[in-house]
Amino acid sequence: MRLWLISASLFTIGVLAGAQGDSSGAVHVDPAKVAAALAKGGSLVTRPDLLVSGSHREKSGQVEVHDKETDVLYVVDGEATFVYGGKMVGGKVTRPGQWLGSDITGGQTNHIAKGDVFVVPAGIPHWFKEVPKSVSYFVVKVLKP
Repeated sequence: MRLWLISASLFTIGVLAGAQGDSSGAVHVDPAKVAAALAKGGSLVTRPDLLVSGSHREKSGQVEVHDKETDVLYVVDGEATFVYGGKMVGGKVTRPGQWLGSDITGGQTNHIAKGDVFVVPAGIPHWFKEVPKSVSYFVVKVLKP
């Protein structure tokens, strides 16, 4: 447990080193770091109340449910089929507060593309079901205490 805490602390320090902040709490992330995160995926800002990352997919993912994280997704390039709501099929806890599953029944299916924004509250299943070529997007995770 102690090793995990040390590793998590060093990771957070490393992420924040790539982002510039001041005493106001505002954070600026260098455009090169943003571009790299959108190209390959990666963390941009880690704070106690939120996480910001760039993501890039070239294939579908698994259904996710976060017990204490609201996801705000902003698509900056590409397209995908995004499903949210309904009920998760085959859900298993992969780490505390995080579930992964294989399908969603009764959800809403949307074709998403550049400019789309989705806010997925904590506890709601969501999934990039189909990614024809690729999709790049920002994720802001708002964390509940």
